[in-house]
Amino acid sequence: MVTAGAAKSVTTGAADPKNAWMTETQRESSVSYRGITKNDDELTAAFRGKLASRGARGLLGMQRIFKIMDDNNSGTLDIQEFWKAICDFRVPVSPEECRQLFDLFDLDDSGEISYDELMRCVAGEMNPIRKGFVQRAFKKVDIDGSGELTKEDIKRSYNAKMHPDVKKGTKTEDEVLAEFLDTFEVHHALKHPEDRDGKVTVREFIEYYSNISSTIDNDEYFELMITNAWNLNNVSYAKGWGGEV
Repeated sequence: MVTAGAAKSVTTGAADPKNAWMTETQRESSVSYRGITKNDDELTAAFRGKLASRGARGLLGMQRIFKIMDDNNSGTLDIQEFWKAICDFRVPVSPEECRQLFDLFDLDDSGEISYDELMRCVAGEMNPIRKGFVQRAFKKVDIDGSGELTKEDIKRSYNAKMHPDVKKGTKTEDEVLAEFLDTFEVHHALKHPEDRDGKVTVREFIEYYSNISSTIDNDEYFELMITNAWNLNNVSYAKGWGGEV
């Protein structure tokens, strides 16, 4: 996570090469807001509030807003597109804070923000109900109570048939399982490379499901997905269970 002190410098001087991503109109619109005065949470809250006021509620609303922001239809937002949206939405942030927020949302440090990254950051953490179901699933798989899961633990317990992408037909069960096993640490290691050790902690487990949660509007559907995927109701499955996927 990028902090105010670590944010990349973006000044309002027209001659400054670091300011090349801004147009003259954008520079002029930023005169009222200079410097970094907000922390990460305050910036995210300000951005989230403006999105909500423009109808970005739920998945359909966010998809519409993202399409408006993505001027070149590339499927991602560069810093100039992001700043244009900041200005259009009248989010009270400076160019420096825009850079700070952009870096915060750019989870993989690619220099662009994808729709999934934007959704993840805007949606924030899971609500307590969803988080409770995820913690129940982790506890069930963590039979020895070590606080860590191996890939073999997950393979024995995870039912890929219940994944939203499998139910939609966009991925096979094998594809989801392979991605599932890899994503925990790959995603987490982008920001915490020191934690990559071949085991899944409860922190990594919750982080993974926070990403999934940001794409699901309905609490009941999310709970059903978790319950079925990890068999929290202890239903007997003939196939697609215990790694037979």
